[in-house]
Amino acid sequence: MNIRDIDHITITVSDIARSERFYHEVFDMPILENAEHPGVMAGKQRIYFVLSDNQPKFHADKPTTGAIDLCVIAKDPMDSIVNHLKSYFVPILEGPSKKEAAHGEVTSIIIQDPDKNLIEVANY
Repeated sequence: MNIRDIDHITITVSDIARSERFYHEVFDMPILENAEHPGVMAGKQRIYFVLSDNQPKFHADKPTTGAIDLCVIAKDPMDSIVNHLKSYFVPILEGPSKKEAAHGEVTSIIIQDPDKNLIEVANY
């Protein structure tokens, strides 16, 4: 088996509309229209949103909000990313700082989404 990519990730959230709005407005991820599951596009991958009390037939053993640590790669300069997040009143928990990532060193910041999922925003 030769895994080449990740197709989608499913995040348990407390409010689907709020999560779609956050990921769309803050990260400029397009909202999925007419998709089987609500969510957003993150580059070539999808992020689906499900409620803890309305999980699909097959799901993680203990789906809960605030359980995801996710790193997204942005093309914008870090100063622009920081200013953008500040304009949306998104607190930066850490950074910018240098870290090792999948393809080398990145500069990243750490924030949380409305459900306290940890989101690292990085650029190479």
